[in-house]
Amino acid sequence: MAVDPRTLAEEWDAWRAAREEELREPHGWLSLTALHWLPAAQEVTLPGVPGRWSVHDDGVLLTDAAGLSHAGEPVEGELVLSPVEGGGGITLDHGERLVEIIQRGGAYALRVRDPQAPTRTGFAGVPMFALDPRWALDAVFEAYETPRTVHVGAVIPGLTHEQSARGVLRFAVDGVPQALTAMDAGDGSLSVLFRDATSGVSTHAGARSLTVPEPGVDGAAVVDFNRAVNMPCAFTEYGTCPLPPPENLLSIAVEAGERTPR
Repeated sequence: MAVDPRTLAEEWDAWRAAREEELREPHGWLSLTALHWLPAAQEVTLPGVPGRWSVHDDGVLLTDAAGLSHAGEPVEGELVLSPVEGGGGITLDHGERLVEIIQRGGAYALRVRDPQAPTRTGFAGVPMFALDPRWALDAVFEAYETPRTVHVGAVIPGLTHEQSARGVLRFAVDGVPQALTAMDAGDGSLSVLFRDATSGVSTHAGARSLTVPEPGVDGAAVVDFNRAVNMPCAFTEYGTCPLPPPENLLSIAVEAGERTPR
């Protein structure tokens, strides 16, 4: 699947602009200012966050939450919030800030998203390797007969994430065969977490992520490392990012895509 270099450059420029615009969103990953884990058997108050919080059989129980609103209505009395494991959180409004309740590894936590976070107001873009058509690689996707549930580690010690692996992407770099396990991105495309020889050197030590458009019926795909992006944990200490499965540690140096943020 040959890619025209001119088209590649035009599409990459547009993709990069959209990526940085997304990062600048008022309540995006750059706005995180806190991460509070809730103890399993204790009611707690949290700095800078209204209310009393405790773990409930059905999720998180919130009481005495003057100043917070949910779905446009002030929170009064008791409110039980049931975020989905590993999914997007449930948000409460606190002025211009958001309080987000999440579930990870069976535990519950609160994150605070503040548009005035220094990580957002001081954001000056993401360092990138120069676009290189060499890193837009033809690949073949070998799908599993049925998706496989895999458990991977996380940047937080002891935390694990459950993901659905759809198959393996096979490609070659300078004639050397390579392979990456690909997860279900939920929209037909594939999501790949990987490390390589640049990790912890010129790119973030945790992992980078790559979205691969839905392969053709014959498994044909393009793995374009020029669009490899940092995980949220490269920008904030308040993320819970998954790590790649062990087989997604490439021995080569993928000098393409996003570099370590400033």
